[in-house]
Amino acid sequence: MVALEPAVAVPEAPDRTAARARRWTLGLLLALAVSVVAGIAFGAIAVPFRSVVEVIGHHLFLIPGERTWSAPRDSIVWDVRLPRVLLAALVGAGLAVCGTALQAMVRNLLADPYLLGVSSGASAGAAAAILFGVSLGLGEHMLSGSAFLGALAASVLVYGVARSAGRVTSTRLLLAGVAVGYALQAVTSFLIFASDSAEGARSVMFWLLGSLALAGWGQPLAVAVVVVLLAVAVLTVLGRQLDALAVGDETALALGVPPERFRSALLVLVSLCIAVVVSAAGSIGFVGLVVPHLARRAVGAAHVRVVPVAALMGAILLIWADIVARVLLAPQEIPIGIITAVVGAPFLLVLVRRLQATAV
Repeated sequence: MVALEPAVAVPEAPDRTAARARRWTLGLLLALAVSVVAGIAFGAIAVPFRSVVEVIGHHLFLIPGERTWSAPRDSIVWDVRLPRVLLAALVGAGLAVCGTALQAMVRNLLADPYLLGVSSGASAGAAAAILFGVSLGLGEHMLSGSAFLGALAASVLVYGVARSAGRVTSTRLLLAGVAVGYALQAVTSFLIFASDSAEGARSVMFWLLGSLALAGWGQPLAVAVVVVLLAVAVLTVLGRQLDALAVGDETALALGVPPERFRSALLVLVSLCIAVVVSAAGSIGFVGLVVPHLARRAVGAAHVRVVPVAALMGAILLIWADIVARVLLAPQEIPIGIITAVVGAPFLLVLVRRLQATAV
């Protein structure tokens, strides 16, 4: 197992570290605002930046008071692209902060949100809904609801397997997540094989690679707003406890942080957040693996600074990945998971080589 580097503050220059974190946060907030506008403007049908600002300003603040743009353009900006960009930002932020927390929980630099098997549970639920019409009484929310319930079931299963004698250790949690994930991947593959619907199988495969095409002003977006913002806030407040857990269970105990209880509480929060974002956008890899490392390099290892910076970085990364997915082969859309894999795989190779060099 690759241990996580101790998350300790640098005592020689705390003011300098805090100032750097503030600069990064302000810069990323500005970059996020620009990315949101760009995500709305770019697509199969380009929309001028001025029109994007005018449409959003009109709907939010009634500025300008009189509409000077066409109804189709208004629909593209407000009804189609804005909720999609907002969902991309929320999913990216959620995956990034969950990856940050999970790497501290299991003390492994190569851990990511899908290590818990939650994504596999969501995929199995979505496959059952698409291929066999398993609605569970969810009506129009059949796909996202089934994926969410599958993700929660996977979380409960991982927790049950990992918990032994009242304890949840990082190693047991890691192994339980991998085992449950592979088992649920097999279930999804069996569902695809057992179905005689070629169109349904293609839909499942596209969903497995991630897609924001279902985004809209509805319940999935509203739930994502609440859960992701809650996860970011809670993990930021618990930053010092995460620092202690990342150093080791003995250090956490010495600092008054019960590792088993704290790890169990984190598992519930992280699983809920992952379940929400995966049920809304499908399986999108590498964001939760890559972004926490970038955030630590930017602002240091202290989680009280890493969590909000990672959230902003993840939001920006996924917005631009979605832009590339929409415009690269327009009007055809590429699954967004392919774009994040193209970006994340080289980074993972560089990280592995760096770890090998450190070990030598």
